[in-house]
Parts: sequence; structure tokens; C-alpha cells
Amino acid sequence: MKKEFVQVISQKEIAHQIFELKVRGEVVADMTSPGQFVHLRVSDSFQPLLRRPISICDVDVKSKTLTMLYRKEGAGTVLLSHKREGETVDLLGPLGNGFPLDTLSAGQTALLVGGGIGVPPLYYLAKELKRRGMNIVSVLGFQSEQDAFYNEEFAELGEVFISTVDGSLGTKGFVTDVLKNEDINYDLLYSCGPTVMLKALEAQIPDANGFFSLEERMGCGIGACFACVCHVNGGSPSDYVKICSNGPVFPIGRVAL
Repeated sequence: MKKEFVQVISQKEIAHQIFELKVRGEVVADMTSPGQFVHLRVSDSFQPLLRRPISICDVDVKSKTLTMLYRKEGAGTVLLSHKREGETVDLLGPLGNGFPLDTLSAGQTALLVGGGIGVPPLYYLAKELKRRGMNIVSVLGFQSEQDAFYNEEFAELGEVFISTVDGSLGTKGFVTDVLKNEDINYDLLYSCGPTVMLKALEAQIPDANGFFSLEERMGCGIGACFACVCHVNGGSPSDYVKICSNGPVFPIGRVAL
């Protein structure tokens, strides 16, 4: 984990309220585990006080470039969306534990299921798995066509299925509807998205083998504030994990959703 003022290379809105922010810095060399995140200070003042956790979408170690996707919805992300090329961002990272990359062999198939802003960390994962010779099938869920993003980028890595709640793009409904309607063969499941989506996946595929990345509100991002604790399945009331430091990635079934 390092703290650095990284330089903004570019920022643009790529879907409704979804921004793609690219920065450059020496700290990018440490971002080799898909599924980790960074903590950004979005203002030079104390308003807002807390940093904002943003997942790592893509990394180019050679050019020291980090790509982040985020939704503009609160005071912090509104301020972040105002950053322009040449400005700097106070970044702390990489943080957390990412997706294991050694659980599949070349030629096996990884199923990636993402919902909304849970899609970005799966892109870096897909690229790394593809580089290791694995087949990639992605199921991406959004509210509507105007909210969808990175469809073409995922399609460059493998087969892609899209679901939208209003049916304006792909399958009408949720990612679980895609999995119910399509005959998809896979060896391991990786997923990131809202807790309600992860719970639905657990219910629909009770014997699923793979990993979930959890989305929780975080305070410090380093396990000190206990703001993002979750109970462990089958444990006592005092058994818990911290999403920021023990996760955000866990084996499916490990954490009580």
C-alpha cells in the first residue's frame, strides 16, 4: 500500500452518470491483483472527510496507467467527476485482497457475472485470465441501455450476455434470468455486484464454486474502523470479516450475505 498524488490523464462520461477516470503514477506498478481497490481523497478540504473506495478496472504497468470506473451519485463522486487532465488525485492503494488467479488451468472457462458498478473489477480479471489461456464468458447486468458500459471491451475477451431491467438491451430482467435462459458451461464463477444480486446467484446456483467480491460502505479502507464488517457463515455471532482488509473477495459461501 502506498500513498501518491497521481496525475489525471483523462476523464469522460461513458454511460449515464458513469465516468471513466485514467491516472498515471508509480503506485500502479503494485496493482497486479484484479479485484483490489484504491481509496481516493476527492477534495483538498475536509468536505467530504472520508476517502472514496473505487475499484481497479484496468492496469497498464508499462505506462503506469490505472483506469477506474465509478458512478457519480454522491457529494464525493460529484467532486471527483470535476477532475480534469493534468490535475492530481490523492490515491491510497492498492487495498484489499483480489481474485485468485491460480484456480483455473489454460483451456478452462471462467464465468464472470457483474451488476452495475460491480462490472469494472471484472474487466481487469477477465484480461488476466485470458492472458493465462482461459476462456471467458461474461454476463453483465444494468438498469437500462443508457446505463450499460464496457460491452465491447468484454466482447473482445469472450462471449458476452447483457441483461437490462427494462429490456432496452439484451435480456429483459436480471443476470439470473440470463443464466436461467442460456446454456452456459463453465468451470468457475466470479461475481461482483449488489448484495441482492449475489444472494440471488447463491440461491439459483447453490453448489457454485468460485468467488464473490462484496460491495460495502467503507470508512478507513484498511480495517481499522470496523465500518464494513460481515458475519461468517456457520460461525458464532462474534465471527466476522472486514470487507476492506479481509476481502473484498471471498470464496462463495464464506460470508453471510
